[in-house]
Amino acid sequence: MIYIALLRGINVGGNNKVDMKLLKQMFEKAGMKHVTTYINSGNIIFSNESMNHQELADKLEQGIFADFSLNIRVLIRNLPEIREVMKVLPEDWTNDAQMKGDVLFLWDEINDRSVLDQIPINPEIDTVLFASGAILYSVSKANASRSGLIKLVGTKLYKHMTVRNVNTTRKIHQLMETAAEQEIAAD
Repeated sequence: MIYIALLRGINVGGNNKVDMKLLKQMFEKAGMKHVTTYINSGNIIFSNESMNHQELADKLEQGIFADFSLNIRVLIRNLPEIREVMKVLPEDWTNDAQMKGDVLFLWDEINDRSVLDQIPINPEIDTVLFASGAILYSVSKANASRSGLIKLVGTKLYKHMTVRNVNTTRKIHQLMETAAEQEIAAD
């Protein structure tokens, strides 16, 4: 099974610095196969056939603490779960000079459509969608400073999610699909 590990809060603002090459080695030492990292913000694609989501998250969090002395939460999603997010993500959403588009990946304890009731939304400018495991969020760059998302940062709810922009999310999906194809070809 192909997975993505989304690490929360590494290499952000000079805090919780983790070298991706060393992180890849830690994943391999923890028993993960075909490990690939994508950019410096804690996106690790890998395969594993023996553990469930929670077992993977626990093992990887323990490995990160042992190797880097950091308490970092790890969110695990498999390829079918990422495909479901991609079905909801509008093709025209971008993260560029005109639009800010983000995917807020949710930990299981808040993974429910009702979480939308807790998200500060400015309905005049924010577009918010729910996909199992994620909230998809878009606002024009011109209105980003008035967005409700700004009020979410730092809240208790925010600690139960990890954010990737839509461009990164699409690349993660592409890398996971390629890994799945390679896994099939190897069998």
